[in-house]
Amino acid sequence: MLPAALVAPHRGRPRKFGRPAQPVTITLPDDVVRALRAVDQDLSRAIVRLAEKAGAALVPRPPVELTHYGHSAVIVVTPKKAIERLTGVALVPLPDGRALISLDPHVGVAEFEVMVRDALDTDGVPAPERAVLEALGDILRAARRSRKVSLRERSIIVLESRSPGSKKRRAAARHQED
Repeated sequence: MLPAALVAPHRGRPRKFGRPAQPVTITLPDDVVRALRAVDQDLSRAIVRLAEKAGAALVPRPPVELTHYGHSAVIVVTPKKAIERLTGVALVPLPDGRALISLDPHVGVAEFEVMVRDALDTDGVPAPERAVLEALGDILRAARRSRKVSLRERSIIVLESRSPGSKKRRAAARHQED
């Protein structure tokens, strides 16, 4: 499915969880309700968060998918070394075991797409990693070619440790850029 169809605004109220859902009525003990509200004041979000944490393997997810919010979507991936090895790319872990893709300020979406395509041309990429790279490349290409979708670069806030080990990693990353 093309990103245009996935990101296009839907009529009515936006999806609460970015995917199809259904109303369910349940009765819970008061202490369980209090425990759930400690996770999230919205009981349905608390239940989903706990279910995703506990049963991520029970709910098969595609290795790459668009997760919707309002009129927008972000790409969520199953973490793979092939993506982590790309220069200027970091994976931001999510509670369900998947990750958001974060690009360093000097890496644009077009350059990222080229890096994904180049990684696919590399020999010896294992099949599961190849599948993720192919799906990621397909989403980026379809979005780039679409007249109904625009690719926007957004910043996320990342707090990075200043431990001695992280200084070495930053110095090594700077050395790679030179």
